[in-house]
Amino acid sequence: MKRIYTIFFIAVLLIAGCKPNLTTTKPVAGTADFSKYLAVGTNFTAGFADGTLYKTGQQNSYPSILATQFSMVGGGAFVQPLLQTDAGYPSAKLVLGYATDCSGTSLGPVNFTGSNSGDAASVASQGPFNNVGVPVIKCSDYLTVGFGNQNPYAARFFANLATETPLMEAMRLGHTFFTCWLGPYDVLLYAVSGGTGNVPGTQLPDISDTGIFRHVYTTVVDSLTKNGAKGVLINVPSISGMPFFTTIPPNGLVLDPTQAAALNSQWASNGNMSFHSDSNYFVVTDYASPNYTRQIYPDEFILLSANDSIKCAGWGSKIPISTKYVLTRAKLANITSYIGYYNNIIQQAATKYSIPYIDINAYITTLQRGMAFNGVNFSTQYIAGGAFSLDGIHFTPKGYALIANEIIRNINNAYHSTIPYVDVNAYSGIKFP
Repeated sequence: MKRIYTIFFIAVLLIAGCKPNLTTTKPVAGTADFSKYLAVGTNFTAGFADGTLYKTGQQNSYPSILATQFSMVGGGAFVQPLLQTDAGYPSAKLVLGYATDCSGTSLGPVNFTGSNSGDAASVASQGPFNNVGVPVIKCSDYLTVGFGNQNPYAARFFANLATETPLMEAMRLGHTFFTCWLGPYDVLLYAVSGGTGNVPGTQLPDISDTGIFRHVYTTVVDSLTKNGAKGVLINVPSISGMPFFTTIPPNGLVLDPTQAAALNSQWASNGNMSFHSDSNYFVVTDYASPNYTRQIYPDEFILLSANDSIKCAGWGSKIPISTKYVLTRAKLANITSYIGYYNNIIQQAATKYSIPYIDINAYITTLQRGMAFNGVNFSTQYIAGGAFSLDGIHFTPKGYALIANEIIRNINNAYHSTIPYVDVNAYSGIKFP
């Protein structure tokens, strides 16, 4: 019936022969003490990638990369609550593979089929941990007693599941330096659910209340700095730089004249839809429109999770794409507004406690336009861009290395240190079969 937007997979970038342009300045710690580094945060901090958590993802998390660089300026051991396998916990990770569907056999994301036996086992006895990043945790959860019993990732490494808060677990280390990247999942869960949550609300897919966010975030930063520790605060990135939300173009429905005529006939009663030969805007559900259906607006997003059904089940043409796979203007306004609120709160905390504020949001915007590291280009393009993993939200090891370098740049500026930058090209990207 139609030619659907298809994700074309570009050959892996050539990186052989590229030498990193690393500084020869002697590494010094400056005014910070990196001997006990603590990483506080959510999925990005834990090393989440390819739709799940797995061991090598953890080992290539940006905190792990930072710890390696910190070791050159007095940084000590860095202990993470590592999984036992690379299969993915609790769900299978995504890998590039060949699959057959309505359009034939093509290369794309498929579920890894290996075993994750033993990954659910508690590793709490190995703590306290330097990396306490917990996937799917909101800032608003950070003072919740018994959170370890509510989150399978926390359950693996929290020392006291019933009585401990995430903040209590973080404070067990006795850190001297920290990075804090809380806040992304206070809005991302709403975004990936297609805006099906409340605004604000207290349930999992809801956007967190700003009053609660401010209270919890300020309490966390107050605790992190009480022992004289220094660190950095990282803000919340916009979803517009994440390929999960931007890979499927709104006008990706390509029709021939016969197909266009058939859709014009099918949707004639709406009076607000028109189809022609070539590119068209997808059909989506909107309960405020005639027959609850309209064509998507150019500035709205279709989630990557709808791709298979668009491709093979007639979604977006004969069948409207469900609201839970579409971020409308109203939903995007909620997301944008609350990211702005959260980032103001984070920046105010940075000012109050004299802590560097890292604008990772602006950095990812720069990445959208494209950037190069020692001759290799990176962007936010799905798969071909090299920075984002197959889930379209979290980073590849190369992407986490880019994030680590931006953090190092800010640390060096703020604390008069000369921590060497990471050779991004020494880390892996998406692996092709």
